[in-house]
Amino acid sequence: MPAPTLTFSHDQAEAHDRVSEMLRSAGVDIDEGLLTPPREGKHSVMAVTGKAGSGKTLLLAALYRALEDAGVEVVSGDYESRRRKEKRSLAILAPTNKAASVLRMRGVPATTIHRILYTPVYDPEYERIAEWLAGQGERPEIEGLTDQALDRAHAFYQNNKSIPGALAAAGLRGSDFITGWKRREEPLDIGFVDESSMLDEKQFEDLQEIFPTLLLFGDPAQLAPVNQSGSMVFDKLPAPARMDLHRVHRQEADNPILDLAHALSDPDVDFNRFERMVEDAASRDERVKLAQRVEVDLMARSPVLVWRNVTRIRLINAFRSVHGAPETALLEGEPLICDGIELPLKHRKKRLDLEARGLIKGAQVIYLEPGRKPGFSRLHVIGAEDPQVSAASIVKIEKPDEEEPFIPFAARMGATFLHGAAVTIHKAQGSQWPDVQVFAPDIYAASRTGRTEAGQPLWKRLAYVAITRAEERLHWVVRNRLSKPTGPLRVDDLRVVPVPLELEAEI
Repeated sequence: MPAPTLTFSHDQAEAHDRVSEMLRSAGVDIDEGLLTPPREGKHSVMAVTGKAGSGKTLLLAALYRALEDAGVEVVSGDYESRRRKEKRSLAILAPTNKAASVLRMRGVPATTIHRILYTPVYDPEYERIAEWLAGQGERPEIEGLTDQALDRAHAFYQNNKSIPGALAAAGLRGSDFITGWKRREEPLDIGFVDESSMLDEKQFEDLQEIFPTLLLFGDPAQLAPVNQSGSMVFDKLPAPARMDLHRVHRQEADNPILDLAHALSDPDVDFNRFERMVEDAASRDERVKLAQRVEVDLMARSPVLVWRNVTRIRLINAFRSVHGAPETALLEGEPLICDGIELPLKHRKKRLDLEARGLIKGAQVIYLEPGRKPGFSRLHVIGAEDPQVSAASIVKIEKPDEEEPFIPFAARMGATFLHGAAVTIHKAQGSQWPDVQVFAPDIYAASRTGRTEAGQPLWKRLAYVAITRAEERLHWVVRNRLSKPTGPLRVDDLRVVPVPLELEAEI
């Protein structure tokens, strides 16, 4: 089978060849399309690193397609067929829902690291549909489902490769076909991990236990995980196991946002000079804007990126104030960030339900409306494959100059949330939005501290991560001002998603 027909740069081609050799030694020959059973005790780890625009995602997608063409089964977080022991498989992972959704929008069937640790248990009747959609069985006849419903499921799956989404298209709810969740007991085979700069040592160890063959993709210019002294897991790999992509591809180098990101590597560029570069780019290209205020309309779906917590809290309270949000309730459409799950060990199954459906720490959420029971909320999880859930919620609204957050309402236990109209740049890693507002006074404040991280000025790492979150437009906000909203918060565009998955069992 021929290699991908893409035109690679020299460093991409070299990386592709070295990954191909690693896979060949693991029994998967993507050049000839030959598969042999996994070899016991054979473990290998490699990393492909490079800055924004260097072609990491292009290479990841090409390798995925080559493996799929060779007959490797793609394992997703929503369904796993009963595999023969010798069947070769690939899982493509990202640390967050949003990072996984960015890959899925590019045709790569990615899921979160957490989701791959827990597999859904399907009702046997509906599992027959899943087997058929995955190409592992004949078209079933299911009582209560018409041929038209099965056709809708099949058509959806051809475009989206999501079993729950396909079953929802047939008119089923998650509670109809998923009866529970179980911790993965057996290791998988080949794992690709995007945004691996976000991995901490414990996650890296867990992944090595699950995947005998592991390939990491990461950006060394991003911010390292907290408490890792500025280092990333791929920094410790020996030179032969790490491939660096240096070339920025022409079609992406014409993007002024990427031009600004790469300018930060110049040691002669200080903050003042960089801000002049932003101003110059804004005068030439509408994709960069030197903004005199924060646009409140953008904050509902793409948070303002800040460095300091005090800035984050003040922007959040300003956002709520201009929308007239009451202190005792949330408005429909307010953005939230999941801050973890507060459940005792005896409620392990409930924790798995919440986390497997996307409510992991750092997940972006839009509040839809109150649930049927006190303390419950209906939520839309940004980037999740099944985005609408109803869960016991503890919402914390932090206040300026107050140590304790205000809690407008709360269940006794459940998923905890902070407001999401503004987030720290650290928490924004792995996410992308069409429009990104970067609060420049915070970047300036970081530059004044003189702090460094892994040999680089901290402000440059912050600026790099923040501006590369922008897919289409960068708003470099230079003044501490907030616009007035042009209209109320909205959720109507989110209600077209299939029926919400219910998680309102008593705790």
